[in-house]
Amino acid sequence: MRLGVFGGTFDPIHFGHLLAAEEARVTLGLERVLFAPAGDPPHKQGRVISPITHRLAMVRLAIADNPAFAVTTVDVDRPGPHYTVDAVRLLREEWGTGADETFFLMGADSLTQLLTWHQPARLVELCRLAVMARPGYRPDLAGLEATLPSLAARLDWVEMPVLDIAASDLRRRVRQGRSIRYQVPEAVAAYVAEHGLYR
Repeated sequence: MRLGVFGGTFDPIHFGHLLAAEEARVTLGLERVLFAPAGDPPHKQGRVISPITHRLAMVRLAIADNPAFAVTTVDVDRPGPHYTVDAVRLLREEWGTGADETFFLMGADSLTQLLTWHQPARLVELCRLAVMARPGYRPDLAGLEATLPSLAARLDWVEMPVLDIAASDLRRRVRQGRSIRYQVPEAVAAYVAEHGLYR
């Protein structure tokens, strides 16, 4: 099985996330894409994040109509801090996939920060990196490869239609009383309103 793992805070999940997952699914021939909401993201310590129950509920609502998409609670069911390398290792064990059948989906902006991640060399051993091209981000591959020599052989670039939506902007819009319709699935917008999130 060719498995995609899409980690993120998803606060809230939006059409940019869904488009990235679908583009990766089609481009790389993935049979399943697992959305892995971060329980305790180490890179967001000190920032206010919605409770995981809300973020999980929004992801489930957003992906309900796509049978190739599923949610994993790999980063919720164990104590933090949660590192991508551990999640990928656990999901490979659960799904029985090899390093060349497991793809971690990430934005080009995240790739630029890869050396700051926990055990980046081990992550590159465990899976392939499916990198979404994002406007304005040009990772310094030569610089990354100086530390991670095997990186280039483990990268798969996924061309993305330009859809510049950011969760931080959506949270700000909600705080300001502005609409997020057409940026998130209708069910997610309704959930945000019903639960008074981001106000």
